Amino acid sequence: MRTDVKHFLLKIEDGIATVRLDRPDRKNPLTFDSYAELRDWFRDLHYADDVKAVVFASNGGNFSSGGDVHDIIGPLTRMNMKELLAFTRMTGDLVKAIVNCGKPVIAAVDGICVGAGAIIAMASDLRMGTAQAKTAFLFTRVGLAGCDMGACAILPRIIGQGRAADLLYTGRAMSAEEGERWGFFNRIVEADRLESEAVAWARSIAAGPGFGHMMTKTMLAQEWSMSIEQAIEAEAQAQAICMQTGDFERAYHAFVNKEKPVFEGD
Repeated sequence: MRTDVKHFLLKIEDGIATVRLDRPDRKNPLTFDSYAELRDWFRDLHYADDVKAVVFASNGGNFSSGGDVHDIIGPLTRMNMKELLAFTRMTGDLVKAIVNCGKPVIAAVDGICVGAGAIIAMASDLRMGTAQAKTAFLFTRVGLAGCDMGACAILPRIIGQGRAADLLYTGRAMSAEEGERWGFFNRIVEADRLESEAVAWARSIAAGPGFGHMMTKTMLAQEWSMSIEQAIEAEAQAQAICMQTGDFERAYHAFVNKEKPVFEGD
């Protein structure tokens, strides 16, 4: 997996990739360049055997303030429709890349997590926050619709239709307490332990069957558009495929020998 990124910070260690935006003085806004590079990196991640899980971390006490006012929002007001559609499709492609990357993604959210930053957290598989986390889908605050980057499709699946409608219509901040109670945050931890806890969580997941995790992520994404009958059949096929893996056989022999299985991802 390439590590020569220019527009965000990246560390890969023992199969765990830690990603973070790198403008802490401005609460880590996204730019045209960071959008595009993150999109491309997550697309490539699907084919990277050396990365088993991702932590999208905070930086300087904040996750992300969303699209940069000066570098993105200002230029958008001067674009024509073709240019605007190219931009909104690119931002949506980042979400699709995260969803389809084949690896579990954990968002470790501290402080400000708004706009496109909130979308990145939403698109992640799991979310860990601090008591200081403030999450807002504030698109209506700048005169836009709440339906940005898949928010109207994905957010209701996480917290429910009514709660999502509240956040998307008003653009108000969801507190950490609300986020945990509503199921947006899986866990709330102390700020000084946020990243270490998120990495430990990622490591525990990465120790599992990597191919099985890829299949789980795929099914979680695809089954929302299936009927129950279609989903059951899709899972039957997915599980039959997993039963051909070396990890399944390793788990069997470990169980027979009363040992802990060591998964290799094949």
